[in-house]
Amino acid sequence: MLDIRPVAYVIGLLVACLGATMILPMLVDLVEGRGQWPVFAQSAIFTSLTGGLIALASSNGVKQSLTIRQTFLLTTGVWLMLPIFGALPFVLGATNATFTDAYFEAMSGLTTTGSTVFTQLETLPMGILLWRGILQWLGGIGIIVVAMVFLPELRVGGMQIFRSEAFDTMGKILPRATQIASSISTIYVGLTLACTGGYLMTGMQPFDAVVHSMTTVSTGGFANYDASFAAFAGSAEYVASIFMILAALPFVRYVQMMSGSHTALFRDSQVLGFLGTIGVLVVVVGVTLVAVFPHHPEQALREALFNVVSIISGTGYASADYMLWGSFLVMLFFFIGLIGGCAGSTACSVKIFRYQLLFASIRVQLRRVRAPHGVFVPRYQGRPVTDAVLSSVISFFVFFVVSLGVLSVALSMTGLDFITSVSGAATALANVGPGLGDQIGPAGNFAGLNDTAKWMLSFAMLAGRLELLAVYAIFTVRFWRA
Repeated sequence: MLDIRPVAYVIGLLVACLGATMILPMLVDLVEGRGQWPVFAQSAIFTSLTGGLIALASSNGVKQSLTIRQTFLLTTGVWLMLPIFGALPFVLGATNATFTDAYFEAMSGLTTTGSTVFTQLETLPMGILLWRGILQWLGGIGIIVVAMVFLPELRVGGMQIFRSEAFDTMGKILPRATQIASSISTIYVGLTLACTGGYLMTGMQPFDAVVHSMTTVSTGGFANYDASFAAFAGSAEYVASIFMILAALPFVRYVQMMSGSHTALFRDSQVLGFLGTIGVLVVVVGVTLVAVFPHHPEQALREALFNVVSIISGTGYASADYMLWGSFLVMLFFFIGLIGGCAGSTACSVKIFRYQLLFASIRVQLRRVRAPHGVFVPRYQGRPVTDAVLSSVISFFVFFVVSLGVLSVALSMTGLDFITSVSGAATALANVGPGLGDQIGPAGNFAGLNDTAKWMLSFAMLAGRLELLAVYAIFTVRFWRA
């Protein structure tokens, strides 16, 4: 029988820690003086006590290691449970949100998707806005640990090729998670502080700089304004672009660079592929804006760079309504969102390395067709790629496409139009943020969707953030019978 006590213990501790972080927005609300601080005080007490009691009740089952089934359950359970408690300030606070809307917003925050159901953000208390930023910031650092510890161990989506990148993989899962979390925390906090400083230098107000640095480095995309990043058009877009790119690169390379391997970042094939893809896309979008629309070259470069980086990294900021840029660029942005950043970063979607592995496999198959008796082996970064890794990557692509189709049909059955259904499914599974169309496009939000659609999208955000298979596995009969 599956022992869930070790899983419940970790989840309880994380819930308690989440409650402790609510003190920060409580203090901000106290300073602002809008009378909202009791909301966070009550939420913090309830969340911390509940998490502490769960951990205490499960402490007799704590072990130094987790089984594979327990690891699957922990990975999914954390992202299912934390949004429940993260939603409390939205339900009790000035937003007066329903639980459906509050859970959607919290799930969108912790998965760093960035889709929002809240409007008139400028009028919300500063504590609520900070809490949205904190949720994304915590989700960003959390997904790095998951991508570097759990998914490689679970052999999900080809992530097993990163099992020995920078850390000793012979240790137990939980100690290794602690080791990696402590190693990346310094880098993550450093990037956040540097981003805050960059925003302040562009003239951004301190509070906006802090919140937007959190949602930039986490590639989350929550903004303090309904206009998203259009409220800061200008030099702030360049700062945001730089840090969105830095956050979408593998954090393991930063760790290696801190350890003395100064060229580790630029010897990574997925980093080179990611930067090269951005370069090509920025040129295509920029040239189109200059040639077709009345854009000044600098404005075209700035808007092309910012919006391409925002979508490909899964951040989801928008500095312009690209729905007005013509059908070619609209469709291009749809597919850009399905690319993603690097593995082991805060970025989401399919990820560059999977496309590289897929193309390597296709090249080998073509060579085998031309020379049937030849021996050809696909390689990644100079190393042979096993059939198990390729099978895992191809399975991920199949599950992603099938999930996209099923979810699109399901959303359309709730009454949504074709564009909203397809783009909503894609943006949730890829954790990008904005979809297409007037309703959920870069100039809209998800507030007008029905509750059924919001719950579907909430689950899709969870599944997409955890690479699909880690979530789907626990819904099989064999998982519980094993």
